[in-house]
Amino acid sequence: MVNLPLPKLEDYSISTKTGFLPDAPPLAALQDLYYAPWETTVSNLQPLLLSKKIRQVVEGLPVLSTDQLRTEAEWRRAYLILSFLSHSYIWGGDFASEVLPATISIPYLAVSKKLDVPPVATYAALCLWNYRPIFPDDSTDCLDNLATLHTFTGALDESWFYLVSVAIESRGATILPIMLDAIQGAREDDLELVVSCLQFFAERLGELTHLLGRMYENCDPHIFYSRIRPYLAGSKNMAEAGLPRGVRYLDGSGDEPFRQYSGGSNAQSSLIQAFDILLGVEHRPTGDKKPDTPRPEAPQNSHKVHNFILEMRDYMPGPHRRFLEHLERVSNIQNYVKEHSSYGALTVAYRKVQVRRSSSGNKSPSGLSGTTQRTSKNTE
Repeated sequence: MVNLPLPKLEDYSISTKTGFLPDAPPLAALQDLYYAPWETTVSNLQPLLLSKKIRQVVEGLPVLSTDQLRTEAEWRRAYLILSFLSHSYIWGGDFASEVLPATISIPYLAVSKKLDVPPVATYAALCLWNYRPIFPDDSTDCLDNLATLHTFTGALDESWFYLVSVAIESRGATILPIMLDAIQGAREDDLELVVSCLQFFAERLGELTHLLGRMYENCDPHIFYSRIRPYLAGSKNMAEAGLPRGVRYLDGSGDEPFRQYSGGSNAQSSLIQAFDILLGVEHRPTGDKKPDTPRPEAPQNSHKVHNFILEMRDYMPGPHRRFLEHLERVSNIQNYVKEHSSYGALTVAYRKVQVRRSSSGNKSPSGLSGTTQRTSKNTE
């Protein structure tokens, strides 16, 4: 572990300033007129959903090629659009649709493959690539300077729900390089550096907890559950909502399998998972214990129980997922603290980070920390 180089943020599409958010704000539109049918449809999403004409319009779209997409920002924009259109199509009728037409599924599958992210409305589509600063020269870690590019409902509650996460991602970005310094400091047995980094981590976590606590200022839980959450649902474990087999993404082959994906979730935030890795928090499947802990009798279907947190990594952009894998291999802070438990300042600093991380988790509104499913019965 000691000899493994630390991850370089830029190698994983991560910015030292904006973290897992793009270096520059996401594109507000694809400028190539070839993609005007997509842009026109997504810009009229609310009236199309209200009039229940979204399926008719989507079915009438041309099957557009992705060959005109040049930059990473354009690919991300295409992914955002197709995510909103696909979920609007699936959930925008009287009953859920278990078939996604080729007009959007063909380009959606291509874009998802390019970005190494599943063809479903992930946290990346809803939050990371779905915001704009109101004043470009001001910070994106301030909620007063953020607006969404798209929503399903047009409600402030929906925008606020996404933007709180954007602000958290932006404010928490500087933790990443600082804590990589801490890992290097632990390797070099620099106690003072590690303590200083942990103190910064704790202070910034307090700010993130405050941001998360603002969720209820403009996101009413009743509006969220009744109007917004239905559109965020995935196709996995959704039999009661009308998708017992998932969704078929028609690609013209005539042999398309049903696919099942989880809906968007804050558990798909690479930043939040990075915090737990840095602190040495282990996420084990239900029923699993550490080797030195007596294990209770395993449930009959324990082999089917998946680790939700680790599963959510499959919904992150590929580079971000690989960063977490690299980070896991070099993370050493927890062990370093244990080895220097007699050094009070280190123990206090580490414990303060733990407490504030726990506090931020306890303040997570339901639906922000679990999967966004169609029915409350399926809520993680």
